[in-house]
Amino acid sequence: MFQQSRSFIWIFWTLILALGLSACGSVSTPPIDLTPEPTFTPVPPTATSEPMALTVNGEGITVVDFDAEVRRYIAAQTDLSKEVSTSDAASEVIQNFIAELLLAQAARAEGFTLDDAALQARIDSLAADVGGADALSAWMSNWEYSEQAFRSALRRAAEAAWMRDKIISNVPRTAEQVHVQQILLYNQDTAQSFLTQLNGGADFDELALRADPLTRGDIGWVPRGYLLNEQIEMIAFGLEIDQYSDVIATNVGFHIVKVLARDPSRLLSPDALLSLQEQALNTWVEEQKGLADVVLAPQ
Repeated sequence: MFQQSRSFIWIFWTLILALGLSACGSVSTPPIDLTPEPTFTPVPPTATSEPMALTVNGEGITVVDFDAEVRRYIAAQTDLSKEVSTSDAASEVIQNFIAELLLAQAARAEGFTLDDAALQARIDSLAADVGGADALSAWMSNWEYSEQAFRSALRRAAEAAWMRDKIISNVPRTAEQVHVQQILLYNQDTAQSFLTQLNGGADFDELALRADPLTRGDIGWVPRGYLLNEQIEMIAFGLEIDQYSDVIATNVGFHIVKVLARDPSRLLSPDALLSLQEQALNTWVEEQKGLADVVLAPQ
């Protein structure tokens, strides 16, 4: 309930994992036929260029590749028993491509490129994993990949992943943290009654047990930026050890929080580290989007 939400694109999923190419060699069912499909008015092409659905700093995604990716995205969501509209899928794919292109471009600017030999080695490895070149070709056909589109997508994904790893590697493994316990109630009068009892000398742990017999309201150790509710986080980090707050009203309920301990440099839990890495990546992407020349074809 309190963990930082993951609303943006977490680019740990790679092209292959996202589209279901498994190591056991199975070939996924072809994407479903969708009507209507997203239609883009192509950016007028030159005599030698394909029409582009979008460009980022002059590097583009063709309309053909974009439309195919939208169909793959919807098919993948359908496999997860999730419904998504074509317009929502197109919007998500746009953001994914923008982020991936920005990351890939930054990787190349940092000196990383996946040359043809390394790219072919990865393709050969994938083919071996799925049962051979014919199995890989069948998978590519089922998921509407031409050989050139697949090679381009795999190269771009590898470059983007390299830059992603560089960004998240800068997130410290330790941070200031507080150990937080809460009393969460769903009625304001009851919450105020609990606060009155605390002010009268009642034991916080006993009241927390009454409110939540399962966890006793123990949220655990949290760094800044990890709690979903910024107000609770701000108040918690402002408390002294063994100090508790007034009643805090949120869209979840009515909280009273207490700081049990504080550590100025505590090792992050795996989940907290992942959350902070996501935030670092999202912040980087948003900053780069503000500096980039992004052109979308009119719909």
